[in-house]
Amino acid sequence: MQAYLELQSYPDVLPALKSLREREAGIRLAFLSNMTPHMLDNAIKSSGLEGIFEPSLGTDKVRVYKPDPRACRMGIDAFMLQREEIVFAAFGDWDAAGAKLFGYPTFWVNRLNLPVEELGVAPPMPLAEI
Repeated sequence: MQAYLELQSYPDVLPALKSLREREAGIRLAFLSNMTPHMLDNAIKSSGLEGIFEPSLGTDKVRVYKPDPRACRMGIDAFMLQREEIVFAAFGDWDAAGAKLFGYPTFWVNRLNLPVEELGVAPPMPLAEI
């Protein structure tokens, strides 16, 4: 469990996220995570990503886990946007598939080139293949 408090990001993550934040497009960023707020805050800090994200949306607040629709809805409630106005980028295909079923425009960031799991719904095309 200690490892979750000390997560590191890939080297290209911080520059890419800063670029999104600095554009005048009004892009806002948040984590929607099954981690507790303590775990998520520590992971953000250890990854050097402090100040990049707005709310940390931990699913324990709604007492369900992603991909439950109540967890996915946290993004809509936090940003007061329609689901079509939110882009969901997921590391796991199960997470991308759940967000896609919920109705979010979704990208699967398949950094590990993993095969698609058989979940009854395919995640969107992995970002690495676009």
